[in-house]
Amino acid sequence: MQAIKLYNFPRSGHAHRVELMLSLLKLPTELIFVDLAKGEHKQPAFLALNAFGQVPVIDDQGVVLADSNAILVYLAQKYGNGRWLPADPVGAAKVQRWLSAAAGPIAFGPARARLITVFGAPYNADEVIPYAHSVLKVVELELANSPYLVGSEPTVADVAAYSYIAHAPEGNVSLDDYPNIRAWLARIEALPGFVGMPRTVAGLQKTV
Repeated sequence: MQAIKLYNFPRSGHAHRVELMLSLLKLPTELIFVDLAKGEHKQPAFLALNAFGQVPVIDDQGVVLADSNAILVYLAQKYGNGRWLPADPVGAAKVQRWLSAAAGPIAFGPARARLITVFGAPYNADEVIPYAHSVLKVVELELANSPYLVGSEPTVADVAAYSYIAHAPEGNVSLDDYPNIRAWLARIEALPGFVGMPRTVAGLQKTV
């Protein structure tokens, strides 16, 4: 098959979700760098792909899709052979819960804390870091009962949640108190086809 084009920015956790999913599915991928620092995502050529002006975007033989979680669902349904997205109503609902968490609490906690240190975003670390820990405590409790977020097998829920939780230390959010989360991260990183997001020496992340 032809390579799926992924318009990405390497340090974007949203873009990394999609890169990781493509790699786990062993799909040929053409990475197209979008220079956010130069504002390429707000130029007409890119806005024609995603009017919200955000990465990631994929082009799968003319099927152009934006929004990381929407792309994960598409890839799982089209190429996952039923493995990455449960078809039963309860399983599908549980996955959707975590996709919502990835777009909400995880984005407003661990991801936002990282935005402060890595990109200089003007958020209040004294508010964001405690909120990030409140989110991680919920995830830690959930992972006490199963190896993955939705049962015994990995799903797109894990892919959506992984990137920003794994890189939480870059935002001065320590993972030391979350053994279940650390074990879960290790399980994901051991999956065939895993590809990581580049780490930055920021916050508590002193080495790469």
